[in-house]
Amino acid sequence: MPTLIRNGAVVAHDPWRVIGLASGEPSLPYAHAEDIIVPLAAWTDDARSLSHRPGRTGIWLGPTDDPAQLAAHAFPALVAVHFPLFSDGRGNSTARLLRERYGYRGELRAIGDILRDQLYELARVGFDAFALRDDQDARAALRAFADFSEDYQAAADRAPLFVRRFGLEVQVR
Repeated sequence: MPTLIRNGAVVAHDPWRVIGLASGEPSLPYAHAEDIIVPLAAWTDDARSLSHRPGRTGIWLGPTDDPAQLAAHAFPALVAVHFPLFSDGRGNSTARLLRERYGYRGELRAIGDILRDQLYELARVGFDAFALRDDQDARAALRAFADFSEDYQAAADRAPLFVRRFGLEVQVR
């Protein structure tokens, strides 16, 4: 089970179980009361059954999934974005779109091939939870959030430096 970092702290127990990432996984277990994170395709195909489950249902997006599909419906409590490879940056754009264009305010979790070196930038684009690969050290990963002392450009987490320095009124989405 991957180590989970949420809001800058290691989480001892994560109630959510990701469904559909492992190859050969059986069909979705809708009847269980556990909290599950299902692929976007499963959610769009069977939203009625998923909404009547006793447990909570989150949605995970793959690199080719369009986050606009979520914006047309009520957002779930948790949206996860899957990074199949650490070098695949499409999830960064997905996170930024969810936060800035579509106004998603719930937990946004990075899952998949997540490394310590990515955490700072993933937080900048809007992620607030990170499921680290099993070979990543949680203490070292927490230090990643302090790798840089200042950011020049705007991102999902703050206004650009000149706005913050001079107290200018600029709307950041």
